Amino acid sequence: MSASHENNHPLSLSGEISKDTGVVINKCYQCGKCSAGCPVAAEMDYPPSLVMRMLQTDDSNHYDKLLKSMSIWLCVSCEMCLTRCPMEIDIPTLMDYMRQKSLGAKKTNPQAKKIISFHKSFLDSINITGRLYEMGLIVDYKMRTGAMMQDVLIAPKMFVKGKLNPVPEFIKGRKKIAAIFNNIQKDKKEGQQ
Repeated sequence: MSASHENNHPLSLSGEISKDTGVVINKCYQCGKCSAGCPVAAEMDYPPSLVMRMLQTDDSNHYDKLLKSMSIWLCVSCEMCLTRCPMEIDIPTLMDYMRQKSLGAKKTNPQAKKIISFHKSFLDSINITGRLYEMGLIVDYKMRTGAMMQDVLIAPKMFVKGKLNPVPEFIKGRKKIAAIFNNIQKDKKEGQQ
């Protein structure tokens, strides 16, 4: 799990996270302002301050629990925690890192299936059109989750109000955006080898 340092000394878990994200976990002194300001902390199994403490322990069991938690998937990256943090610790970046690690280790919480499906549908829409195509997002999400009838009664109202365009708008230079996605996939494959 941990990478090696130049002197062949293994990095601690917090050291590895800091190296990969720039987030220094040990700067957290547990004031709790992140959890107090988090709009979804009450729904999380581990609020942000506890996530920080669990990572500070460098305990692989705590790390594993976080990879399997809903907390990392419920974080909406609103940056309220970062704004309130006296040490300016970038918890949203940390949560994104943990989501990627959870996916890579195939340890995602089964309850996060719809969140992950939405995430993938959103990114696929941007990869294809260069911007968010709402109709494509909805169709892709419903196909992934099987929730075909959910919200079906509001669709006609949205069409009438012009909120759902059946034809996607493609931006200029979308090949550049596709290249970004391709580079990320290439980096992921290289990282797994």
